Amino acid sequence: MPSRPRQFQQRRSVAIVASQYNSEFVEGMSAHAQQELAALLPDSTIQQFLVPGAFEIPLAVQEVAERGSFVAVIALGVIIQGETEHARLIAEAVTHSLLDLSLRHRIPIIHEVLLVANESQARARCLEPEKNRGTEAARIAVRMVQALIDLKGR
Repeated sequence: MPSRPRQFQQRRSVAIVASQYNSEFVEGMSAHAQQELAALLPDSTIQQFLVPGAFEIPLAVQEVAERGSFVAVIALGVIIQGETEHARLIAEAVTHSLLDLSLRHRIPIIHEVLLVANESQARARCLEPEKNRGTEAARIAVRMVQALIDLKGR
């Protein structure tokens, strides 16, 4: 488990932007992320924003990032591969958009919009504690905040 950041400067909030589609799985990741953030950063605020689906996540992340009051944003969603290329196309668009937003706004945007083959994979990564991507997203967010603090201090 990473150590708690030495300073969080003036912004002390972490945002979670979560899809309501495949809600059972996304809510599992969100609950684990919030639990881990509360443990790692007990003095911080966690705000969650819900959007209808994965494709809508980047627009909400942009709005959250433009507020300037968050040290990191965690994007959570689950896309289950179907018989067409639709899921892959959405996943690629979301991935490219989140990377662009992170670089443009210069804040960590943690990408946990999962593209999985089936519900079994989603269950293992979203509901089970061993591989829970929400827990990992929270840990990465804290590590990235600290890394940026360290980089700016040098």
